[in-house]
Amino acid sequence: MHKFTLSAFADEISPWLETQMDVLDKFNIRYIEMRGVNDRPLVEHSLDEVRLIKQRLDERGFAISSVGSPIGKIGMDEDFDTHLALFRHTLEIAQILEVPYIRMFSFWMPKDADPQHHWPEVLRRWQQLVAAADGYHVTLLHENEKDIFGDTAGRCLQLLEALDTPKVKAVFDPANFVQCGVTPFPNAFEALQKHIAYIHIKDALFTTGDVMPAGQGDGRIGDMLEELAASGYHGFLSLEPHLADFSGFKALENAQITSGKMDHGEAAFTCAVNALDNLIQARGL
Repeated sequence: MHKFTLSAFADEISPWLETQMDVLDKFNIRYIEMRGVNDRPLVEHSLDEVRLIKQRLDERGFAISSVGSPIGKIGMDEDFDTHLALFRHTLEIAQILEVPYIRMFSFWMPKDADPQHHWPEVLRRWQQLVAAADGYHVTLLHENEKDIFGDTAGRCLQLLEALDTPKVKAVFDPANFVQCGVTPFPNAFEALQKHIAYIHIKDALFTTGDVMPAGQGDGRIGDMLEELAASGYHGFLSLEPHLADFSGFKALENAQITSGKMDHGEAAFTCAVNALDNLIQARGL
């Protein structure tokens, strides 16, 4: 039996916490990677509102695997001081929710720019983020996202090695690598494996970039799961289906919504869960 723990971006089911938990209950998933809740981003809630969210989660037997924050999703020409203040607020949210991880990014690169031109500023900003997190019992997860500095395995590794701290790990997203023309497995996975602490379950096609259920794209997610199991990975697999339009999708992504998406959050989520379950069973994990 596999030792993976399932979590989910439940805002893809519904904007509302109660509905999110109702659907997750059906699949016995007890963790949420909380990005959006009660019809707005988690990081825009007051600390008192977050305490009420925590109370309701506790009452229903749920916990948060990671704050799905937008930290690092600003351009290089945008005000970082304001963004750093939002991160400090996010740290307080994570502390209230007793969250082990905060998902983050390494800043949008200007179109047609050489990302290395912006490397010194990217590193400076991340060093400030790491310093702000000192004293908080939380690990900062850098996600490989299309069009940020760390959208290739090489630049992800460049950032992780330059920071050189157990406070920062990688969240590995196979679909995002596919959309950047990077082979997720084995290439990117092997390059980053020692830094990977968290997995997003999302697949995609090289030909179109379209997001697909796990195992139906080019991410070789089944092979990745086998390698994770063999290496003793006992961490989270966080479902981020991106198969249906959901509240806030356009604001969260830096690209157009993929065509042909399902139009119902629960149906799309069910498809994503079943695809992952089929992969795990087919591989005997």
